Amino acid sequence: MSDSLTGNWNYPTRILHGPGRIKELVQACRTLGIDRPLFVTDKGLLPSPIAQAALEDLRRQGIETAAFCDIKPNPVGANIDNGVSAYRQGGHDGVIAFGGGSALDAGKAIAFMSGQTRPIWDFEDIADWWTRADPDGIAPIVAVPTTAGTGSEVGRAAVVLNEDLHEKKIIFHPKMLPAIVLSDPELTVKLPAHITAATGMDAFTHCFEAFCAPGFHPMADGIALEGMRLIVEHLPRAVEDGGNILARSRMLTAASMGAAAFQKGLGAVHAISHPVGALYDTHHGLTNAVVLPYVMMHNRPAIEGKMGHLAAVLAHSHPGFDSVMAQVLYLRDRIGIPHTLAEIGVDARRAAEIGRFAEADPSAGGNPIAVTASVLEGIFRAAVSGRIEDAAQLH
Repeated sequence: MSDSLTGNWNYPTRILHGPGRIKELVQACRTLGIDRPLFVTDKGLLPSPIAQAALEDLRRQGIETAAFCDIKPNPVGANIDNGVSAYRQGGHDGVIAFGGGSALDAGKAIAFMSGQTRPIWDFEDIADWWTRADPDGIAPIVAVPTTAGTGSEVGRAAVVLNEDLHEKKIIFHPKMLPAIVLSDPELTVKLPAHITAATGMDAFTHCFEAFCAPGFHPMADGIALEGMRLIVEHLPRAVEDGGNILARSRMLTAASMGAAAFQKGLGAVHAISHPVGALYDTHHGLTNAVVLPYVMMHNRPAIEGKMGHLAAVLAHSHPGFDSVMAQVLYLRDRIGIPHTLAEIGVDARRAAEIGRFAEADPSAGGNPIAVTASVLEGIFRAAVSGRIEDAAQLH
């Protein structure tokens, strides 16, 4: 049935999707042989009714657990180190990663590092660095997303800030992929509208950049297209009525789809957003949402041919780049996304630094037009000032 809210998917992660699926958390732990999980979440979420109910259910059914919540909105290396210490000292045998992107990334990184002897930075997503890890030292993970944005629940990597370098690093290993995901839209109904909007646009950006990334990956393209269609239809409804379970369900689905699609690649939006988040501590999804149209304008010569297909999927009567751009700008405006980085506290004083960091970011390699530090600096400056036309001149 097309309006069904429930499904069991393996793609390749086992996803238990639908209202009330959080009740299967105990069984998920038992399926994976987890008897003493470390419950990783963030400080704001730990006292919430949904987190406390999950912890109470675990303990009532004989699953001994302890909570770890020392996580910044942009997780740093020290957060992971402290989590690994808590994991080892508590004699834990698995991780429940419960929350938004920061908690999911931190939980995955803690599970990954729980049995490693090398520092976390030795496993950055560079060449075959992941082979340095001891795969037997990676703890099993149950992921429970409470926002619909990053899709980290179906990802094989975690983004962690190296505070010494002021750089976000992508830590990767195939076994960092959670074994079971409980994707329950009821856990997202209390999410504030502005967070719903920012995380939803994060998912849209994942899909858009994946679709535009060069290379042949029709599976990723198909997932990305449907993800964008779902977001355009359901994100405004989720923002305007947080209790709309159908909209919440479709947004959780689209977030996971975005992360599945971006194995094809990302692009300059993420390349810029990562250093902006590292230097200005901005919300990642909100930063992506602001930067997206500026990168679209810069990439227009390379992506224009694909925009007719996307516009048709989004049901535009006049398919093309202009209609897609109009859709993105309208969607942002409708859900309250600012138009400039200046509006979220980002200035241009560190523009050259942002450009250099962005050029070195792995996401830059997936941009459909090769970008240099100076070009990325120019796009960043355009996003600070709001002069979207400036981004088109940087070739």
